Amino acid sequence: MKFDVLTIFPEMFASLEHSILGRAQENNLIDINLINIRDFSKDKHKKVDDTPYGGGAGMVMKADVVYDSYCSIKNKDNAKVIYMSPQGNVLNQEKVEKLSKEKHLILLCGHYEGIDQRIINEIVDEEISIGDYVLTGGEIPAMVLIDSVCRYVEGVITKESIGEESFSNGLLEYPQYTRPETFKDQNVPEVLRSGNHQNIKKWRREQSLKNTYLKRPELLKKIDMSREEKEMLKKLSEVL
Repeated sequence: MKFDVLTIFPEMFASLEHSILGRAQENNLIDINLINIRDFSKDKHKKVDDTPYGGGAGMVMKADVVYDSYCSIKNKDNAKVIYMSPQGNVLNQEKVEKLSKEKHLILLCGHYEGIDQRIINEIVDEEISIGDYVLTGGEIPAMVLIDSVCRYVEGVITKESIGEESFSNGLLEYPQYTRPETFKDQNVPEVLRSGNHQNIKKWRREQSLKNTYLKRPELLKKIDMSREEKEMLKKLSEVL
């Protein structure tokens, strides 16, 4: 999968060269190409912004400079262009999985007071937000999108790991434990040390229901539960 990122701060994306995404790039599973918008400024000071028409605070990124940086991308005919914007649709698990099926994403990172609307009208297919709050720029949201989407690219991580994570099956994930067996007078639950995989599976499902009920109860309305799971939830609600 290929990502082209249009940004004025390409150095911020150095974190993507490490850990799982770093290995994925080394193994040619994903390709992250950073395009510095400043390189396309015709201003001797490499300015990419100007004052807004109509007045007001802040600066606006110039349409022509952004467009020239976009035109430098090769083989972009079938690419989906996403503008990282607080005005966009909020990124969620469903959107992440859908985007992971794309072959090529172009991410446009705004800054300052935003980008001239005309470039948005010209090249952007979709605006995406990572939450109802405002950041100083689109770089961090772009990294969030890349990280979340890449995890669903085949070969990046195991399908088993994805299937058991929070939101993948509609519920929050169950608690995890590792050695030491005892820590601060807290023991690893006995069922996890029993070796009985059927009981472990049942316990984990119960814990997922419990976590979701306590932390994100609204998610329970969106999933189809078996009769057994409904009974589990009923017992949990009576106890808690």
